[in-house]
Amino acid sequence: MCSIRRFLWGIPGVLSVISLCASAWAQMPMPVQSPEIQKDRQVTFRLRAPKATEVAVTGQWAKQGPIKMTKGEGDVWSVTTGPIEPGVWEYSFQVDGLSMIDPGNTAIKPMREPRTSILQIAGEPPLLTDFQNVPHGVVRQHTYFSKSLDRRRELTVYTPPDYDKAVEKKYPTLYLQHGMGDNQATWTAHGKAHWILDNLIAQGKAKPMVVVMMDGHAAIPGKADGQALFESNTALFQKDLFEDVMPFVEANYRVKADAENRALVGLSMGGGQSLTIGLNNPDRFAWVGGFSSAVPKNEAISSALNDPEALNKKLKLLWIGCGKNDFLIKMNEQFIEQLKEKKIKYEWNQSEGDHSWPVWRMYLSELAPKLFQ
Repeated sequence: MCSIRRFLWGIPGVLSVISLCASAWAQMPMPVQSPEIQKDRQVTFRLRAPKATEVAVTGQWAKQGPIKMTKGEGDVWSVTTGPIEPGVWEYSFQVDGLSMIDPGNTAIKPMREPRTSILQIAGEPPLLTDFQNVPHGVVRQHTYFSKSLDRRRELTVYTPPDYDKAVEKKYPTLYLQHGMGDNQATWTAHGKAHWILDNLIAQGKAKPMVVVMMDGHAAIPGKADGQALFESNTALFQKDLFEDVMPFVEANYRVKADAENRALVGLSMGGGQSLTIGLNNPDRFAWVGGFSSAVPKNEAISSALNDPEALNKKLKLLWIGCGKNDFLIKMNEQFIEQLKEKKIKYEWNQSEGDHSWPVWRMYLSELAPKLFQ
């Protein structure tokens, strides 16, 4: 009897709490939908910013610069722009001079200082960067302890569509590196490397391969800067690659552990790392590539430059690309002239474009079919 009375006595209190919660819920603003992609590829961007005095959206597709937004009902700023060409684009909101991500969009570019959201417009017919109705591989995230660097680090690994079924099969490995502002997750989250490879493999244009994407920031910030930091970072990255990552990958994945089945490719900072390490170690990597690379100095690759005949015998492919409007184009052109002078074999793609991800996705789409053939 007492327990029943206590139960009945507690009901008004419970109902009061429920009523308060319902009231609070009703007063909460509804989530803002942003971006909203329409059938004609026009896109509406929205941001709730009650105290802002000026809001704009800056998009990679917008050559005219920031697009001003207007304040409407519920303190929501908005603008509709486009139609926007199919592709994977970066954008940010500018709120009273502060650059920020779109809080309504969960697609964020992985960066050391995240400030960029991702807008993907599907193509018709589908682009290589689009998710298509083909067999798909798996992207795995690993946290490992680097004994060589004495700290915890992370890497991302893509395995091709047939990997988990063809249990007796071994695969070649592409070590694929990001640039200075990004990290080990950027090539998949923003570069769409996994979908590019899924689609190329489905079309019979690329061989199934395992792709390893490391954190390229091996040096601890603040201990050096400029060229000294670049050289220190490359040396430490190589140490982690050789002593920790390659042994880890070759112990945990069914990969072929020889130079003819390993490629080392990167963009910008990662391109410099790949060219430096790859050209100095053709006994480990027979396929080397650099996209918009921070090219190495002569002394950093002296072993390759001093014995081009030996390098040519071991390398299957040295592939270099850079956009005509890239701020690194002159350095890359000078690097190509040096390779030509030393009679080192290479493929050179001086394309349209600047120092940006649309160019690097295109380069991966062009290079992947050449690897391990």
